[in-house]
Amino acid sequence: MEKFEHGGNIYEEAPAGGKWLDFSANINPLGLAPEVKQVIAENIEGIVHYPDPKARKLKAALSGHYRIPEDQMLLGNGAAELFYLLVHMVRPKRVALPVPSFGEYQRTAEAVGAEICFVPLQAEADFAPDMEQWKKACEHVECIFIGNPNNPTGKLIAREQLAEFLPFWEKRGIWTVVDESFLDFLPDEERYSVRDLTCQFQHLLVVRSLTKFYAMPGLRLGFASAHADLVRCLEQGKDVWNVNSLAQAAGVAALGLKEYHRRSREFVQAEKDWLYERLCAIKGLEPIRPSVNFMMVNVAKTGLTSGELTARMRRQGVLVRDCANYTGLEDRQYIRVAVRSRAENEQMLKALEAIV
Repeated sequence: MEKFEHGGNIYEEAPAGGKWLDFSANINPLGLAPEVKQVIAENIEGIVHYPDPKARKLKAALSGHYRIPEDQMLLGNGAAELFYLLVHMVRPKRVALPVPSFGEYQRTAEAVGAEICFVPLQAEADFAPDMEQWKKACEHVECIFIGNPNNPTGKLIAREQLAEFLPFWEKRGIWTVVDESFLDFLPDEERYSVRDLTCQFQHLLVVRSLTKFYAMPGLRLGFASAHADLVRCLEQGKDVWNVNSLAQAAGVAALGLKEYHRRSREFVQAEKDWLYERLCAIKGLEPIRPSVNFMMVNVAKTGLTSGELTARMRRQGVLVRDCANYTGLEDRQYIRVAVRSRAENEQMLKALEAIV
């Protein structure tokens, strides 16, 4: 398994010529909304023109939905582009990464040759964040990445807990990237988001992804909230046309689907709890209680490594995420599964029960 390989690699031929059942990518189980699909089709003819470099309609829709002034907003070809944009512009020499966490944070830091200070999350505490430990680790770094909720553990940090540390990092000039890519799945996301605080802190970048909640990862679309001075700085370093016209149109349409938002949150919140209980009932599996649409599972007591279990699931046409290439999880004890529809979840559970 390659170091930075992700889930969602469905491009190999599935067993017996069938289709993959993909639990390795964390995408909204309700799928792409029909209204968004229609808008994409209606805008196909527009690809003969350059996309709006100012993305006026999309910025207006995002500003209304997330209550962010447009001069404090930066659009990205997916959330990951914004990580790379920041480090390429500010060139941190040392970066702190709580681990395990999303592999692109590490890859981003390595892209600019930064020295990485890993801050281990403790398995004994179900990988819960230790903010005091992070504060201590950040005394000699120039940048820190924080996933909220963290991927792959699913652990959340309350807004007031995170806000308490932002002045400490700001005072020292530490670039703080808070990745809120999965918060849209929470009905009470305001309890965790710090996106509104970017007007106070010039070194804070809060990144969101629209591809996971709206089930369009193939289009790539994300945005960040930041202080207006930081936005102006980062705009100078990015591609003028980094968000294509279909992604802009799809984003505007998706943000207006209030009923889709409600149904997605209600479904995920109920189904993740159902799936967690069923996984707990399978001998040898120890899932960590999820917060959003994915959960990490300790498979050590099955007698299989994460790689062996993943390979056996593949032979049944089911893709799960082997977490062995996450820094901090090299012991090959953990997999990550997405929350999908009830029928698909039952199929995945049946495959797991046949293996362990």
